[in-house]
This record gives sequence, structure tokens and C-alpha cells, in this order.
Amino acid sequence: MYNLLKGKRGIITGALDENSIAWKVAEKAHEEGATFVLTNAPIAMRMGEINKLAEKTGSQIVPADATSVEDLTQLYTQSQEILGGKIDFVLHSIGMSVNIRKKIPYAESNYDYFQKGIDVSALSLHKMLAVAKKLDAINEGGSVVALTYMAAQRTYPFYTDMADIKAMLESIARSFGYHYGVEKKVRINTVSQSPTKTTAGSGIKGFSDFYDFADAVAPLGNANAESCADYCITLFSDLTRMVTMQNLFHDGGYSSTGVSDTVMRKLGVDTED
Repeated sequence: MYNLLKGKRGIITGALDENSIAWKVAEKAHEEGATFVLTNAPIAMRMGEINKLAEKTGSQIVPADATSVEDLTQLYTQSQEILGGKIDFVLHSIGMSVNIRKKIPYAESNYDYFQKGIDVSALSLHKMLAVAKKLDAINEGGSVVALTYMAAQRTYPFYTDMADIKAMLESIARSFGYHYGVEKKVRINTVSQSPTKTTAGSGIKGFSDFYDFADAVAPLGNANAESCADYCITLFSDLTRMVTMQNLFHDGGYSSTGVSDTVMRKLGVDTED
């Protein structure tokens, strides 16, 4: 370990179980010397194993509904009391689509479900940032990272309304990144991760086949949850203090590859001719 986060305080959202990226981020942050508060929605906490993570990392848990300004205000207030000072880093790892869960085709989206997905998965970032700014809860030079997916830039039919929601998430990171940067030098970035075998990701129809496809396209293969956590740690650290308002692809090169020899061969094309 490099002690990249020694002395830093954070808030990590969305750690459901040991397969989740947020869980890996918490483990890595702990190894790198950080102290932090874990948080998730009360219903997610009942479904997950967050208490095991809290015990492993010596962390406390503060339940919070990320769509509630009141809950978020309490989260930042309690976190500063628990950690003994302002926050240095925040991980936004929150995503949910009822339309995907119910297998509703994109063109037939239920708009109440759509609005719910926007509120939970995108507006929650704006609320987290707005509350933090109002409370002056994040230290100057602090870092906020939100997890996203490149369906915000390209069309993946199975990702349905979540693609639009992720596009909004990335836009909020850029827009708020400007204001928070000018006023407090707080950095805000999104990380566009490879398809990852998490509890949430595996629930998407056709995920397994697409995972294999992306792995065959990416020159380095799919990035796993642990390597994504490593990347997030660098973004929380002072080594990236001039990086903000960026959507950063962490996908083994998939986002820059049109087609690979492996995929061409599977289609029966001889790439050596």
C-alpha cells in the first residue's frame, strides 16, 4: 500500500455486498489509510451485508435515502461528527431502474418508473453535492467520484432508460464540477466502468453475453471491480488534484476499440488475409 489516503475522511455509498464496486472501494480506502462512513438506503441495508464491511474497515454506518435532502443533511452532519472534521472524498455508487427490473422495453417506458430512476440514480448526485456545498462539508481540494457507464454515449438496447439517466448523471458532474471547483476547488468526476459482475449489473437482461462480448473487444479485457476501486482511490488522492469535470473510461480500452480480431474471428472472418 502507498498510504495515498492517509488522514483523509470520506463517505462511501452503495456497498451492498462483496461483489459491489463500492465494497471494493471501501476496502481499498481502508488499506490506503482513510477513515470513512458507509451509507446506503435503509431497504438496501436490510438486503445487503454492510455490517460485515463496517466491522472489517472499522467504519460506522449512517443510513440515508439519497433522494432525501433531509437524510443527506443528517448524513453529512453525522459523518463530520463521527470522523472529526470535514469530508475529503465521496463515492456516489447509486443506481436503480424499475423499468429494467420489470423488463419494460425502452420505447414503452413507464414514466413514473423513469422519474424514480432519475431521482435515485442522477438527481441524488446533485442533492449530495448541493447539501455538501450548503453545509460546507467537503474540504477544499476534496474529490467526488460517481460511477457511470458508457451507454450515456452509445446505444445499448438492454440498458433502456438507465442510459439516459447516466447521461444526466455525467452532465450534473460537469455542471456542478464547475461551480464547486471555482468556489472550493472540489473535484467532481465520473468513472465509466467496464461491464462488471456485481449484483446490480448481473440483473440486466443479456448481461452475461454482453460481458463476454466487451471482454473480447477490449484490448486489456474487462476491468474488474477491484481494479475500478484502485482507480477511484487515485481520484480521491492528491495525485489527481487537477482532474475535474471528466468522464473517465476505465474499461480496458473498450471505449476506443471499433472491433477486435477476436470478435471478427467469431464471425468467421479471417483477419490475417
